[in-house]
Amino acid sequence: MTFLDSAVWGGKFCSDGWRHSPARQPVTEPATGDRLGTVGVATAEDVDRAAARAAEAQRAWAATSPQRRAAVLRRAGELFTEHAAEIEDWLVREAGSVRSKAGFETGLAIGECFECAALPAHPQGEVLTSEDARWSLARRRPAGVVGVIAPFNFPLVLGLRSVAPALALGNAVLLKPDPRTAVSGGVVVARIFEEAGLPAGVLHLLPGDGAVGRAVVEAPEVRVVSFTGSTPVGRAIGERAGRLLKRAHLELGGNNALVVLPGADVARAASAGAFGSYLHQGQICMTTGRHLVHESLVDEYTAALAAKADSLRVGDPAREDVALGPLIDRGQLERVHGIVTDSVAAGAKIAAGGEIDGAGYRATVLTGLTTDMPAWREEIFGPVAPVVSFSTTEEAARIVNDSEYGLSVGILGDVGTAMRLADRIDSGKVHINEQTVSDEPNAPFGGVKASGTGSRFGGPAANVEAFTETQWLTVRPDIADYPF
Repeated sequence: MTFLDSAVWGGKFCSDGWRHSPARQPVTEPATGDRLGTVGVATAEDVDRAAARAAEAQRAWAATSPQRRAAVLRRAGELFTEHAAEIEDWLVREAGSVRSKAGFETGLAIGECFECAALPAHPQGEVLTSEDARWSLARRRPAGVVGVIAPFNFPLVLGLRSVAPALALGNAVLLKPDPRTAVSGGVVVARIFEEAGLPAGVLHLLPGDGAVGRAVVEAPEVRVVSFTGSTPVGRAIGERAGRLLKRAHLELGGNNALVVLPGADVARAASAGAFGSYLHQGQICMTTGRHLVHESLVDEYTAALAAKADSLRVGDPAREDVALGPLIDRGQLERVHGIVTDSVAAGAKIAAGGEIDGAGYRATVLTGLTTDMPAWREEIFGPVAPVVSFSTTEEAARIVNDSEYGLSVGILGDVGTAMRLADRIDSGKVHINEQTVSDEPNAPFGGVKASGTGSRFGGPAANVEAFTETQWLTVRPDIADYPF
């Protein structure tokens, strides 16, 4: 039996052990439509039961020694390492990842667990001054039960980056993966922590549709909701959580800009731009969705980027050595093509690609755009690179900021000019002489404006802030005197 053998999880979900479910859904390979297995689907009633059990188990888990909690996280990192090849196979087949992206994602999962293993020993508060004769402390305590709702694109790491720190800091977790990636984004995580020695009842895997997600948000025991996904769904979750007086950490969409400054090395810039736009078929919140190129370089850059796009093969990454795999489903494929064709109808020109290729989409370059066209204004979530020119850095800053999103920006060229431009940009992340897609477990991650509620992932400061509550505690040697 392999680590992810379907005999363990087939037709089941994990809530205090693996439970058979009368409701099931197929696990489908987007490249071929083949069925890879069947996963159990939870109901709203299952969520309610899981939340009650999680609240019970959380108290004992929070009381577990920091050393013991750290050991579970370290063991999880070791298990990700030991089973990396099998996990990567699932990321390739279920999520449509090319092999290099699957390896990158598994490596991030390993780093996330090892990074979070340090959190239990991190300082959990501070000593405050007081006007009274007492000790005054601000201490961090686990929030309680954390609801994690994860997307399909990087299904493993975008769920784990909330699950791992939440567990390390003494919380219980309800994890709802995207139904399209319930194995690589859910079963993998449940199996890893099961084998790592996490006590029963602390982590619950609850695959399902929007009704299950709503139940996770609304369960009274859930005090923090961590959601990664689209901006419209994030807005709805944020509104509901606000009414229920719960904290919602929202990492949402992006329409990220890559700025190519005058004098930049065009060949290297085009390589960076192609990586930023075409990695994982452009299905990344940090994907380079807008290319702003100085007017002195725009023709040369566009030609170089189009040549890169034309050279990238599209196919089935489980069976071929390809650069681009399938889009997650037919609906997303048709949406991407619709944005391209609508923009062309409005006057844009196709320099490369612009065609459906089986279950995938050819790497595409668009020129002749205006900034009100759909391919420029919208988050495409596909392998499409729209290019426009600018004449001054002031104009570049205005164009970059003229977006509802503010997640990631890359600036290529002279560092001094790039730093001055970075000071004028509204974005959660800015990368100078790099493209827009970058993530490390110890670095704060998050966006501004419609890209979310700020840096709530990555690094001890962000994780402790996200998944704990602050309690004021005072201590006197004797009972205080009062005038009553």
